Amino acid sequence: MDQAGESRSRPTYEVVVARDVMVPMRDGVRLATDIYRPARDGEPLPGPFPALLVRTPYDKSVPHTVETKGIFFARHGYVVAIQDVRGRYASEGTFAFLSQEAEDGYDTVEWLAAQPWCDGKVGTFGTSYLAWVQNALAALNPPHLAAMYVNQGGAQAHSSSVRHNGAFELRFMAWAFMGAATSPEAAANPAVRQALANTRFRDWLQRLPLRPGQSPLALVPSYERWLFDIWTRGDYDEFWSQPSLDFLAHVEQHADVPMLFTGGWYDSYTRATLENFTAFSAAKRGPVRVIMGPWTHGTEMPDRTWAGDVEFGPGASIAGTFADNVYDHHLRFFDRYLKGLDTGIDDDPPVWIFVMGGGDGHRTPEGRLFHGGRWRAEREWPLARTRYTEYYLGPGGTLGTEPPTAPSASSSFRFDPDDPVPTVGGNMSSLNDFAPVPPEIADKVRLEDRWASIVKVGPWDQRTTPDTFGARPPYLPLSSRPDVLVFQTEPLEEPVEVTGPLRAVLWVSSTAVDTDVTVKLIDVYPPSPDYPEGYALNLSDSILRLRYRNSPERAELMTPDEVYRVEIPLYPTSNLFGRGHRIRVDISSSNFPRFDVNPNTGEPLGRHTHTQVAINTIHHDRDHPSHIVLPLIPVDEEDADA
Repeated sequence: MDQAGESRSRPTYEVVVARDVMVPMRDGVRLATDIYRPARDGEPLPGPFPALLVRTPYDKSVPHTVETKGIFFARHGYVVAIQDVRGRYASEGTFAFLSQEAEDGYDTVEWLAAQPWCDGKVGTFGTSYLAWVQNALAALNPPHLAAMYVNQGGAQAHSSSVRHNGAFELRFMAWAFMGAATSPEAAANPAVRQALANTRFRDWLQRLPLRPGQSPLALVPSYERWLFDIWTRGDYDEFWSQPSLDFLAHVEQHADVPMLFTGGWYDSYTRATLENFTAFSAAKRGPVRVIMGPWTHGTEMPDRTWAGDVEFGPGASIAGTFADNVYDHHLRFFDRYLKGLDTGIDDDPPVWIFVMGGGDGHRTPEGRLFHGGRWRAEREWPLARTRYTEYYLGPGGTLGTEPPTAPSASSSFRFDPDDPVPTVGGNMSSLNDFAPVPPEIADKVRLEDRWASIVKVGPWDQRTTPDTFGARPPYLPLSSRPDVLVFQTEPLEEPVEVTGPLRAVLWVSSTAVDTDVTVKLIDVYPPSPDYPEGYALNLSDSILRLRYRNSPERAELMTPDEVYRVEIPLYPTSNLFGRGHRIRVDISSSNFPRFDVNPNTGEPLGRHTHTQVAINTIHHDRDHPSHIVLPLIPVDEEDADA
């Protein structure tokens, strides 16, 4: 909302658009770009105006994109360029996942700046892949890049986005199936397009690993090729360190411009968003800011007050706190840094976080758990006043701050790769499939509009239901499975705030030469009239493929039954555990289909021929004090009664 004394551009212009302007790249490939220009009486104005660039692998001509990205900002006095990335829709060339985006983005920024209607300042914005491409081009420091609004994008593809501490996030396999079906190659061949449109990715999840040439992806070889690259290349090497995939490796030469990173505690890029902020705020003048809300993945999620199965209260959205809505907030940012208007954003703190929790846990009329929460301004991340505190795993599933004293103690479970723990909520996006439609209307429904999630995303009670992918009757809590170890505190006598990065330190052994360890942090609500069995609210989770326990650069198989100390970074969070709640840590070896399942055989990644059962053990005795490190923040008076 406009505040007294603030200045803001107004929607005073008409808009004209030039479609599919072919912008040349350094290698001669031309990228199709729609140019939206401020106009009067149907004619584009000469300007010059600042330019905004959106680069997308999705269809740039869909009405929602046209209205919210093209027309909205052009009416406010910006030239807006929305571009199909290489090899997508109307652009020339061959699409290769992320790899080409640094150079193509740089060339597009400089082309825009050279046009007579541009004043030489170019800003970028977009979500997800549209966020990735911003930092990719900025890693090459184009001279005319002037500001970046990066919503929910990656930082280092190998560690916490595409691969994940050695495991593979299967959402990118789903993304490959979607991309192949909507590719120019498929559009040029109706038979190929029909075959891919009829493919159910959920069926292929039951037939992993894919074999080259033996799945529908083989119909579009370039998509099959890049999928196998990111799936089977486990070692961090020159492929993963290129500017388009690892921004943290190129901080020094990255553009120094105003940057705003926005993300959500349940986004697929939570860790990456805060890694970007931490790296660039330390190295650049910026200014660099970050906003973290209680949201899942998507451009307009910040306009919601809920995520998954949980309501966070009327103050949880971006509306009112920062601007009228998410697009108005973009305008507030670009008006300041591209037009020099006093929008008040200079007075914003470097860090805005939404501290989840504090609600009474009733069921809302919409059927969601009321978890509550509030916004808080901070000066840095992680918070300087953090007290990093070890919570030790103990016998009988206990969790507490006293180190173990027993000379021998451990907990074991049987991990069968053919019966993985189902995914129930979490930090995901794009783990989707083409929803079936009646044949009589199939030709009238865009494939992109049929993409529907296979799994529940965000915060959910940790129990299976008939619609949980991979779950079998009886549909019980995940904690009832014999391959899930549960460690929890006694009911809390006082509220506990956990805000910051999370890390598990475990001593592990296995009968296998390679296996995985998963860790999940949960806020356990006590039983109530609305939730007689309580409610186990997931906050964060992660995985470690143990062949990468020592280094992401080189796989090392284990010696069976030898005990190894491992560290597992989880996604950061901010949550107030209320009085009477329990802090819980669940440990297992799978979370499917969020991550690919380790066959326990030690074979090459994505190319195993069989699976084997492993007996995995977590040691928690005096000499092996397995624990999770929680970033505790002193609770203020406002939260003390929660």
